[in-house]
Amino acid sequence: MRSLLFAAFCFAAGCTAQLASVDTYLSTEVPAAKAGLLANIGPSGSKSSGAKAGVIIASPSTSNPDYLYTWTRDAALVFKTLTQLYASSQDATLRTTLDDYVAAQTTLQQVSNPSGTVSTGGLGEPKFNVNLTAFTGAWGRPQRDGPALRATALIQYANWLISNGNTSYVTSKVWPVVKLDLDYTANYWNQSGFDLWEEVNSSSFFTTAAQLRALHEGATLATKLGQTSSASSYNAQIPNVYCFLQSYWNPTDKYVTSNTGGGRSGKDANSIIASIHTFDAAAGCDVTTFQPCSDKALANHKAYVDSFRSIYSINSGFASNAAVATGRYPEDVYYDGNPWYLTTFAAAEQLYDALTVWKSLGALNITSTSLAFFQQFSPSVTTGTYSSSSSTYTSLTSAIRNYADGFLAIAAEYTPSNGALAEQYEKKSGTPLSAADLTWSYAALVTANNARSGYTQASWGASGLTLPGTCVGNSGPTVAVTFNENASTVFGENIYITGSIDALSNWSTGDSLLLSSANYPVWSLTVNIPASTSFEYKYIRINNGSVTWESDPNRSYTTGASGSATIGDTWR
Repeated sequence: MRSLLFAAFCFAAGCTAQLASVDTYLSTEVPAAKAGLLANIGPSGSKSSGAKAGVIIASPSTSNPDYLYTWTRDAALVFKTLTQLYASSQDATLRTTLDDYVAAQTTLQQVSNPSGTVSTGGLGEPKFNVNLTAFTGAWGRPQRDGPALRATALIQYANWLISNGNTSYVTSKVWPVVKLDLDYTANYWNQSGFDLWEEVNSSSFFTTAAQLRALHEGATLATKLGQTSSASSYNAQIPNVYCFLQSYWNPTDKYVTSNTGGGRSGKDANSIIASIHTFDAAAGCDVTTFQPCSDKALANHKAYVDSFRSIYSINSGFASNAAVATGRYPEDVYYDGNPWYLTTFAAAEQLYDALTVWKSLGALNITSTSLAFFQQFSPSVTTGTYSSSSSTYTSLTSAIRNYADGFLAIAAEYTPSNGALAEQYEKKSGTPLSAADLTWSYAALVTANNARSGYTQASWGASGLTLPGTCVGNSGPTVAVTFNENASTVFGENIYITGSIDALSNWSTGDSLLLSSANYPVWSLTVNIPASTSFEYKYIRINNGSVTWESDPNRSYTTGASGSATIGDTWR
């Protein structure tokens, strides 16, 4: 294998050795990744023992960590990759696998689980057993990106089916699954949930971006199928989701604050993955949907990559403008915090997507927001638009392609000779660790390779969005507040809460919220309340319609900017 010092030198010199090494890596690793991905799909995948047909497992690893489950998010992203391979005629054998996934998701949506039933929030359940039964252990739930991602994956397949004369299958098999997911997304988009790393319960840039795409392309599909009421429902929420997406941008430090909670910097692969998931070449470098070549997405890319330069030993000795190993976020402590294959691939994929659009546009534009990104490759470059006939365009795009290849070269350095891709590679030695044969790692390599080849999928309509001046109905980030009231009651009497804000029914007794007596005499209820909001509230007793208020004064509380809170009260 190449040495890391040689890789850094090769980038700086702009030589062709790195290109050749990446080409060589991909020539063997892409087939290995496809095989590794398919091995993790039931029922016939060689490493998916016990998985039902169409079930995509996260990893065959059963200990340290146990990933032998199917995650809605991971499976949807992998299915999206499979659809890409099938629809682009890269693999004509996948049709049965795609249909099996549709059938498996049809079953899975109806499985009651700790997040609820199909009609009471159960679609936000993040993972299931591979035999399509509920996982009932403790977990970070709900996770609201899964339904949107599954909808997008299935919409892509539906569009291919329709264009190939199979609308009846879409109407009878695919649309019912998509509709449930889109209905969930439209109803819950402004509720907090756990992020894609399953650690922070807040609002998430990745989730919001995925929801925006799903609702917009879902409304288009609904219209195409004559489902006008559904289309109207989704279109009603799109302006609010679209507006909210803009709120994650940090204009001072010029990067996306990926989570509104968690107490971290917000620099996170979450934002890179969101940009490539919502890539729409027809939208050009649109900044409001954070397209890969937009100035905000490029500035964010630099901030994200730079955050890992000094925290991983394997990144030492690299030039300040060279590609490096990247992980989830710089504060990560999972397995002591290491680079991930899929995040390193994603860093490359965003830049390949950007290069594809610049080539199509015949120019690239540098703004004050993206200037620092471009100055990594040409310190004297200034803001402006540079046509493809200019030497500046040629030198920049050449350097950026080498930079993108550098991320693949890093991953190549730490890929075993058999091509197996784990979840992580150790930050000091580069040794693969954590979950072996991670399906998402394989899918990320496949999509990065396709992006490198200039492959683009059909537009999802990003260029057709209109950003409203006011976000009507957008409650923004929320805080999950748990109210615990210690109150002894008589038979037939229950404890309710009401208060000064919409979330607490605006002092209504008729619409007051019932607390649970599961831990009697402590009555409990968790309510999602807008972040950074001051409010007043009181508990009431209701017995056969008779209402008794607790004594004055009103109780009061102010939510934080994110996260959750617990309030302990005693009846007075």
